[in-house]
Amino acid sequence: MPEPKNTPLTPELYAYVLAQNPPLDPALEALADVTREHFPEAAGMLSAPEQAPLLAFLVRLTGARQVVEVGTFTGFATLAMAQALPADGTVLTCDVSEEWTAYGREAWAAAGVADRIRLRLGPALETLRGLPPEPHLDLVYLDADKGGYIGYWEELVPRLRPGGLLVADNVLYHGEVTDPAASGPALAIREFNDHVRRDPRTEAVLVTVADGVTLARRR
Repeated sequence: MPEPKNTPLTPELYAYVLAQNPPLDPALEALADVTREHFPEAAGMLSAPEQAPLLAFLVRLTGARQVVEVGTFTGFATLAMAQALPADGTVLTCDVSEEWTAYGREAWAAAGVADRIRLRLGPALETLRGLPPEPHLDLVYLDADKGGYIGYWEELVPRLRPGGLLVADNVLYHGEVTDPAASGPALAIREFNDHVRRDPRTEAVLVTVADGVTLARRR
């Protein structure tokens, strides 16, 4: 096995990385601050700051108009993607918490993109199964309950257009995926990663952004 070629991110280097990326929109900064203030114990579920410009970049790169997000939380990533969409684009975002998503609704409206976002509260699998079955989605962002990832994948991949992109977050799960004794979410993520690697419908790469991100392109 080759030696890993990576550079440990010190606080100074991480600050440098963020400074080289496009600056976060003030609406995103404000939503992240509000999330940390009101949900300090759950704030770790926010997408990392470097993921917001990455998601926006991928939306623009793919020319996406139809986006699905599984796992809204307070709508940080939702907002980043909606801001990158053309005026006729839509993000359908799924969550189960009215409390969390209420902060997102406020932020989306304040940022002027609420008309590009459709929030569906309830089990995400039910929402996904209600989508048209034919391939029509341009981009998917998966950042929800880890035990549900394979089920979401199986509903979403057939609905991705050829060349469409699925982005899955937390695919290293805090470094626990290689633990032989892994259980719960870490084991679920390991099984998901194996599932993705074996799926002939997509070509996928796992990159070490934040807690690990898989980019899977529909063939």
